[in-house]
Amino acid sequence: MKKLSILLLLVFTSITTLAQTKEELTKELGEKKATIGKLQGEANGIQAKLDALPGWRKGAFGTVGASLSGFNNWYARTAPDASAGNIGVTVNGFANLIEDKFFWRNSANINLGWVKLDNKVITGDEDFEAATDVFSITSLYGRNISKKWAVSALGEYRTTIIDNFNNPGYLDLGAGFTWTPTSHLVVVMHPGNYNFVFSSGDTVFESSLGAKVVADYTNKYKGLSVKSNLSLFQSYESSNLSNWTWTNSFGYTLYKGIGLGFEFGLRGNRQEAANFQGVSLNEADNQTQSYWLFGINYSL
Repeated sequence: MKKLSILLLLVFTSITTLAQTKEELTKELGEKKATIGKLQGEANGIQAKLDALPGWRKGAFGTVGASLSGFNNWYARTAPDASAGNIGVTVNGFANLIEDKFFWRNSANINLGWVKLDNKVITGDEDFEAATDVFSITSLYGRNISKKWAVSALGEYRTTIIDNFNNPGYLDLGAGFTWTPTSHLVVVMHPGNYNFVFSSGDTVFESSLGAKVVADYTNKYKGLSVKSNLSLFQSYESSNLSNWTWTNSFGYTLYKGIGLGFEFGLRGNRQEAANFQGVSLNEADNQTQSYWLFGINYSL
């Protein structure tokens, strides 16, 4: 009986000790997390001060997506012998000079994609063909008139570079005001803007005077890089000559700058629709254009 009492006492003491140890460790863990949260807040504050200092801010991230497949004597298919491939590359970069009295913001976006389908039964073109072809570059200069407002001038060029380079090509030149509510968001409002449209041959493309609005958001949330850009031109001459493009890029870093990336873009352009369909501007079926890419991402 005495031995049993001693054994029960030892078991009770062990359980009590483990419970106390668990409570102590849980309490210590909570204190450490609170300390980490406080230090992270302080670090974010220091980073915000660094971001507000004059000088250059540069950065870039891109995504590569690829898929390859092949079939040999796969009789369930109509074409038992075939191979296919899809390759896409997107790059987003910026270089911004921020000073007390002025700023100069520059950015570029490139999205290129190729696709290949080789049906070995039916002979044809076996080379990779362009699927996605987007190129844009923007330069914005502004003189500050207050903490968030500036008088500004913008130059923006958009085209394709694999197929039909500068056919069409769009060059916007204009002036007006820029609103910068935060260091990550820039909104351009230029009531005086001329939209030059370059094309070859007899086409429906026309240049015109209008208003330009650009909203650009760039930020990082821990390992997530985000960039969203909306570029809109509203023609004063005719709504048929207006156009807009909205691109969104996301990159999540998993290990040493490498991670997953996703990009999608939307566009509305009646002139492009009419030129492709071979009809007049009023007859064009101006459906929203789109593209997307998912793959491996790398951030600089």
